[in-house]
Amino acid sequence: MPYGGNDWLALTQEATFEPEIPICDPHHHFWDFRSERIPYQRYLLHELAADVNYGHNVRSTVFIEARSMYRPDGPVELRPVGEVEFVQGLAAAAATGLYGPCRAASAIISHADVKLGDRVEPVLEALRAASPNRFRGIRHTVTWDPSPEIENREKEGVLTTADYRAGAQALARMGLSLDIGVCFPQLPELAAFAQAVPDLTIILNHLGGLTRVGPYANRDDEVLPAWRGGIAEVAKCPNVNIKLGGIGMPRLGFDWHTRARPIGSEELATSMAPIMSYCIEQFGPNRCMFESNFPVDKVSFSHHVLFNGFKRFSKSYSSSERAALFHDTAVRAYRIEDVG
Repeated sequence: MPYGGNDWLALTQEATFEPEIPICDPHHHFWDFRSERIPYQRYLLHELAADVNYGHNVRSTVFIEARSMYRPDGPVELRPVGEVEFVQGLAAAAATGLYGPCRAASAIISHADVKLGDRVEPVLEALRAASPNRFRGIRHTVTWDPSPEIENREKEGVLTTADYRAGAQALARMGLSLDIGVCFPQLPELAAFAQAVPDLTIILNHLGGLTRVGPYANRDDEVLPAWRGGIAEVAKCPNVNIKLGGIGMPRLGFDWHTRARPIGSEELATSMAPIMSYCIEQFGPNRCMFESNFPVDKVSFSHHVLFNGFKRFSKSYSSSERAALFHDTAVRAYRIEDVG
């Protein structure tokens, strides 16, 4: 295993920093028999429990769609219902307490094609029927970039289309949220979209799609100002929250996944500070939430080290601001009943 394996992660051991702080981890995945993104072909309840039950006070988590366990047949738009059925069972198992105190997948974010417009409503109703007590919304990643080196999920300009905006209005009418991923040059487009659907709760994933590899490698003098400008525009939209995480993905341009020994939390806190601080400055702690993005970010550090890093980085914030960053923003955005 070249990087990311548990044996490699175990080379960096740390005591738990501030173990009492309540945490809701608002972004992780479940999958099995995954044929890409080695080494984590399997990440199910046992694997998540091993990560979150390591010393931090992780009370609850949010499952985010991973294009896993879709129904093999039937109408294409309804196939993601299979993933919700799958995760609903894992969440029920976690709720028994057999896997530790954390209530995994207390909220479930599935996928639906927002481009269906008003026709997305029956899909959302089917997703809700599969999880009446945990389904909270969907994620529709709209990443687009002209460079072939960027993995595109949608065509250019999809956020401006009438169909996508009609689908977003359907989400708002049903009281559901929209998780969204973009590539950072799309941030101004996202701001215009958010202004057009002010009643929709939007959660921007992974630091607004900052990318420092491929066509954006070695161009920080251009990339970072463009990213900051886009973040500032989106932050003006009060219906948008942002997830502070995804920083372990190689596209962020750090070398952590290539090291012989995994990064520790002190260096991690120092490295993340300029990016995290700017997002918090723009959005405010009450619209920011620390996320693990596991197991994707697990290629760079352990869950334990990551949350130690978040705690070290956030030491200068007030107790109420830290409560928002670690727990309260996520619980509010995803309407999670707190677990004591």
